[in-house]
Amino acid sequence: MPTTTAPPTELDAFDTLVPDVFQRGCDSRRTLETVAGKWGVLSLAALREGSIRFNALRRRVDGVSEKMLAQTLQALERDGLVLRTVRETIPPNVEYSLTPLGTRVADRLLALITVVEESVPEVVEARAAYDTRGLSAS
Repeated sequence: MPTTTAPPTELDAFDTLVPDVFQRGCDSRRTLETVAGKWGVLSLAALREGSIRFNALRRRVDGVSEKMLAQTLQALERDGLVLRTVRETIPPNVEYSLTPLGTRVADRLLALITVVEESVPEVVEARAAYDTRGLSAS
């Protein structure tokens, strides 16, 4: 007796999708944009140190505006990297911390930050050499 197979559903198609950051509509690209942006990197790295209130995080990530930090944290929370906890105190306060996924991402970002910080002398030298070449080419 022949078996019949139900036509694939939209959910079946979702299960077979393979994330590919090089594809325009890939969800991994959107997450990477948030994580790899200046404020995403710095926020995740700062949160790797432990739970922190919004204003303390803003002071830790020197130069970020309140609006940009709020938008960054909201995007990181939406992607499941950051947990926002409201403390029912007077006045109420909000703490941010990393989820297990956020911790895995932050660990890798901290490794990148370490390489960059250790390479500052090389970078400064390369910039000076580049700038010198640029001036002599004019």
